[in-house]
Amino acid sequence: MNNSEVQLWDSTANRLLRTLRGGHASRVGAMDWNNHILTTGGMDSRITNNDVRVRAHVVEAYRGHQQEVCGLKWSASGQQLASGGNDNLLHIWDRSMASSNAPTQWLHRLEDHTAAVKALAWCPFQGNLLASGGGGGDRCIKFWNTHTGACLNSVDTGSQVCALLWNKNERELLSSHGFTQNQLTLWKYPSMVKVAELTGHTSRVLYMAQSPDGCTVASAAGDETLRFWNVFGKPEVAKAAPKTAAAEPFAHLNRIR
Repeated sequence: MNNSEVQLWDSTANRLLRTLRGGHASRVGAMDWNNHILTTGGMDSRITNNDVRVRAHVVEAYRGHQQEVCGLKWSASGQQLASGGNDNLLHIWDRSMASSNAPTQWLHRLEDHTAAVKALAWCPFQGNLLASGGGGGDRCIKFWNTHTGACLNSVDTGSQVCALLWNKNERELLSSHGFTQNQLTLWKYPSMVKVAELTGHTSRVLYMAQSPDGCTVASAAGDETLRFWNVFGKPEVAKAAPKTAAAEPFAHLNRIR
């Protein structure tokens, strides 16, 4: 919230379970779950790990940004955290290096973007591959090897990159954008050939979420609409191999009657 509090709700019962206080000094604009840890990023440039099971919920802090933290994403393994800020910085943090006594040192500090880094997405089929997107002064999608910190590729999309989402079933990446088209763009990976552009939003597309089966994407924009896109399609079901009769011994030899 704007007042630095974070509320946990039971969405089924529509009931407030808990309010987390003390993790930040100003508004909280980025969050991501890692099991029972809720990681929050604030306008105060802090990143906080909150263990929602215990009363003293602030268990670790990450310090490295100089301005508001606007993007947070944990890797599927829960071992690496990517954070993006209004200071144009992208940090990779390692969970094993996290400390409750002192602010944790980053694993990589990546300074290649020239605008705010809000869009972050870990690749589902390659654990150490991260995609990041830059704001209006940058407009690029960059791909990173998070083990080495190397930038593998950079693609100028022509507009502000607000969010990124990998297809769970195919090697594709979806990006959402701001000025001027406010579009969603589907890319083939790794060629980054543009497959499709989806238009309809009238303001920048700030968030995207994928349905559990990976087929439908919901987008939320500054135009205060949610739009649902059948963009990734149905995952292909592997066809069962046709059953063959058991081969007879010496079947490859000509028969003599």
